[in-house]
Amino acid sequence: MVDSEEELEEADADFTKRSHLSIDDFKEDWQLSQFWYNDDTANTLADELLDGADNETIICIVSAPSVYAAIRAREPDDLPTKNIYLLEFDRRFKVLSGSKYFGFFDYNQPLNVPEHLKGRCHRLLIDPPFLEIDCQRKSALAAKTLLQSDKAQKTKHNELRYKLITCTGERVADVVTSYYPDVRMTTFYPEHKNGLSNEFRCYASFEGKAWKFV
Repeated sequence: MVDSEEELEEADADFTKRSHLSIDDFKEDWQLSQFWYNDDTANTLADELLDGADNETIICIVSAPSVYAAIRAREPDDLPTKNIYLLEFDRRFKVLSGSKYFGFFDYNQPLNVPEHLKGRCHRLLIDPPFLEIDCQRKSALAAKTLLQSDKAQKTKHNELRYKLITCTGERVADVVTSYYPDVRMTTFYPEHKNGLSNEFRCYASFEGKAWKFV
């Protein structure tokens, strides 16, 4: 487990140690509404973010460290881009990305995201930590602040560079689609390692290999 500041700093400075970490090395903090995706879900979401990307594609994962961990577990040479960033409230997760690719994120301050990412992210996955409307609204504002405005760009593989995914409760579907006009509920059901009482759904701006629109 990564618990202390000393362990965090040591792992951050040591790429070999960092690259062998998994999401299971981090205990869930339910006070922060932390619930890790199971491995199948984390890898499915990672696959959709990476599919068709090229070396200029900028990917940002917000409040979903288990997906970042799934990407970090892959061979670096197999990743289509190195520009994969993690924004998180829990600073322990800086060890997964290293300082260069980590940004502190508090949904209560949705405009306070790294300056070098504002308006530059092509692909974004965001998992608002709470179902409350205020959290959903502020998370959506953060997403809009991060995403590039040009949604018609193509990658070198002739795939759309823009992709938006948000995973959250089914009962806030109307809220989600009102804050993200270009996303729709999909057929994919995200699952968590320790289960959740709330029905979870995946909303996306595209139909992927793992899902269709409902």
